[in-house]
Amino acid sequence: MTTDVLVIGTGISGLSYAIKLASFSSKLKILLICKKDIMEGNTRYAQGGIAVVSNFQNDSFEKHINDTLIAGDGMCNKKVVDFVIREGAERLNELINWGADFDKKKSNELDLIKEGGHSAQRIVHHKDHSGSEIQRALIKKIKSIETIQYLENHLLVDLITDHHLGKSPKKCYGAYVISIHDKEIIKITSKLTVLSTGGAGQLFKFTTNPKGATGDGLGAAYRAKVKIKNLPYVQFHPTALYQKIEKETFLITEAIRGKGAILRNIKGESFMKKYDFRAELAPRDIVSRAISNEMLINNSKYIFLDATKIKNKLFKDSFPMIYKTCIKLNINPNTDFIPVVPAAHYFCGGIEVDEFSNSSLKNLYAIGECSHTGLHGSNRLASNSLLESIVFSHRAAINSIKKIEELTSEQTIFNKIPEWYGNKTISNQEMLIINDLKDRLQKIMSSNVGIFKTTIGLVDAEEKLKVLYDKTLNLYKQKKLTPQLCELRNMVSVSHLLIRQSIEIKSNKGVYFNYDYEK
Repeated sequence: MTTDVLVIGTGISGLSYAIKLASFSSKLKILLICKKDIMEGNTRYAQGGIAVVSNFQNDSFEKHINDTLIAGDGMCNKKVVDFVIREGAERLNELINWGADFDKKKSNELDLIKEGGHSAQRIVHHKDHSGSEIQRALIKKIKSIETIQYLENHLLVDLITDHHLGKSPKKCYGAYVISIHDKEIIKITSKLTVLSTGGAGQLFKFTTNPKGATGDGLGAAYRAKVKIKNLPYVQFHPTALYQKIEKETFLITEAIRGKGAILRNIKGESFMKKYDFRAELAPRDIVSRAISNEMLINNSKYIFLDATKIKNKLFKDSFPMIYKTCIKLNINPNTDFIPVVPAAHYFCGGIEVDEFSNSSLKNLYAIGECSHTGLHGSNRLASNSLLESIVFSHRAAINSIKKIEELTSEQTIFNKIPEWYGNKTISNQEMLIINDLKDRLQKIMSSNVGIFKTTIGLVDAEEKLKVLYDKTLNLYKQKKLTPQLCELRNMVSVSHLLIRQSIEIKSNKGVYFNYDYEK
């Protein structure tokens, strides 16, 4: 297959980029690759919303900029922080014009809520499932644009670069993708390629990310020698439901704490004030470490979120999905404490990009969680991720139009790129091995590379991961490539780089905490 622009990943970043690019040019052929169906992805699971300054009587750009810089703990790119926050309102209005519906007050003004680390109410939301509403609106818009096509149930295998022509990689020419259903590997060539593949939360035992968040874009970029920065800065969300729902971790938005819920240890004691003056509304890194510390002190598997002071009607109206989920588990938020644990949530680092989402590999963009823009620094401020996505998608689309006009036809090169080769079958025994290796990887990462780390633990993790790498490589060399093996390969690649970069970090910042460098 050949297209003008190939977009891999269909969350808010990939979808809004495609819509914007199509609005700039009705001639470009745009192809979207969806790992599952087009509705699936990290965006769908976002509960909180988008942080945008819109009430200038009680808020300002300067306040939001300052909150972001404080959360980022001295590692943010101030120029990026400034333009992302100032451009946010216009991009939000575009989302609304494309059909996204956000909660409003009786006065018809946006209903703004407050989350941890914010000095004002500025989170635009749709109840407690903002992400699925945004995803719905964007998909509806996508389906109305004839020049955009999408391929569901296909997974990224590798980026196509000069490496496939026997040279060192300098340009990207598209990607090899594999069908989830029939295991066929397709070569897709393109003038421009966009990675919007999300993060890699599945490296850890507890994660708010869906099963598909296995670091596919990060793994492929790493193998293509693309620059990747600050990968160890993994933000853990403080409150995920301890009981898993169909083997997946369910997120409990911190907007509940914004409404007045408090955290209690296993003894029922409120504890956040002894860790930070902002208590429950401290930035996520502080809250996650506090919770983990209380669990260690009291030898408990979870702590409690006490939302009993929030009126029942307000809870039901504001957090309907969370309420229904709790009730299914025989937890009544109006009378019962909710058992919660920290869970891997968001990668603050990723593929290093410039102000227009260009990566170090020519003609390759990265947008959203798989990218490192400099906005988040060492810790993401709540609800700044969707904001980052819509701003950088817009900027990448502008840059893409300029770039694609300068590109001469790559058809001659495209014809030289080989088809993927290899056997397309794998035995049941090998599938069991792949699943076992994934489980072992999650245990290594959760035990040694989680919220709290030590240098000895990181070195131990690196040694254990080498064993998994050798076993994965042995499977891969048999040329029996499957979607499950692709995911394992990516998880091993990303874990290796994350551990390597962790060992090189010699001080604690934001979400990164090594006991050896405790202040």
